[in-house]
Amino acid sequence: MEFISEVTDKRVPCYRLLDDDGFLISGTTFEQLDKETAVRMYEKMVSLQIMDTIFYEAQRQGRLSFYLTSTGEEAINIATAAALSPDDIILPQYREPGILLWRGFSMEEFASQCFGTKDGHGKGRQMPIHYGSKSHNFFTVSSPIATQLPQAAGVAYSLKMDGKEACAVAFTGDGGTSEGDFHAAMNFAAVMEAPVLFICRNNGWAISTPISQQFRSDGVVVKGQAYGIRSIRVDGNDALAVYSAIRAAREMVVHEQKPVLVEALTYRVGHHSTSDDSTKYRPVSEIEQWKSIGNPMTRFRNWVKANGWWTDEREIELRVAIRKQVLKAIQVAEKTQKPSLEDLFSDVYDKLPSNLQEQERSLRETINNYKQDFPTDVPL
Repeated sequence: MEFISEVTDKRVPCYRLLDDDGFLISGTTFEQLDKETAVRMYEKMVSLQIMDTIFYEAQRQGRLSFYLTSTGEEAINIATAAALSPDDIILPQYREPGILLWRGFSMEEFASQCFGTKDGHGKGRQMPIHYGSKSHNFFTVSSPIATQLPQAAGVAYSLKMDGKEACAVAFTGDGGTSEGDFHAAMNFAAVMEAPVLFICRNNGWAISTPISQQFRSDGVVVKGQAYGIRSIRVDGNDALAVYSAIRAAREMVVHEQKPVLVEALTYRVGHHSTSDDSTKYRPVSEIEQWKSIGNPMTRFRNWVKANGWWTDEREIELRVAIRKQVLKAIQVAEKTQKPSLEDLFSDVYDKLPSNLQEQERSLRETINNYKQDFPTDVPL
């Protein structure tokens, strides 16, 4: 009689290519990255960082109702986007705006969504950071944790049935793996051999809950083996390693028509959102340490500079240009008209059902009776 041990002293290794200072680790093998792609990756990482900073400040000024940053996780966002095909369908959690940024989503589109203007893809009916774009193969973000995972397995299976050379890519945080939807998705994808790439951003915290209170296993990567899914652990703060791992994982998913799980180890440097104060549950010294040691931006910049592809002068020019671009997008969004009232009831049913017709009539009557209490810039 022999029981399988509940724990093992041998941890799953973490694939990394750059050390904490951004220098290539000797003896490593990786997917080669050309100059054009590498430079664009770093430019988009900078763009994401600046956008997050300014939008976060705008929320603190009362100009936005809510915001959430990707600070500390820029490498996972951009390197993953660069490694995928535009035909791959993204089912995000809520910390993946970099995917859209890479695929051509403009600063104006980000601002329109966050400020809830008539030009926003969500037409003011979603939370600010709930981006979505059919033209960019990016499912709309939704707040419930992990619901996108079983959906991704279904999307992937449909791609397989249609014979498409593409895969579904589903993101979740470490907190999402504590949800039943995570396990349902993994099992369904494994049994049905659905071409879905599961990417877990293990950033140490599910809002205020540390990973030590979420699972006893060796992180998330070992959960893949339990379901019969090929898996890898990668340093999520190493853009070069993330790019190489995702490229290889996607190749397996698409050509072998089987799921793969990637656990990207990182750290959520920012607060969970503008509704959170992370200093209440973790020391400031811990946050500051992660900003300086192994910072994904610094590591990748040093590697690009070491190859002679980047200069300090170009860095300054880029940051000035992106800052102007973001500020202009915000200024335009703030002056843009809000969506019309009818947009509150459209885009769900082909023909508006009677209960929604009644709700619209009731709302219009209320607005007409209390005009002084409603904004004047919303078309009725």
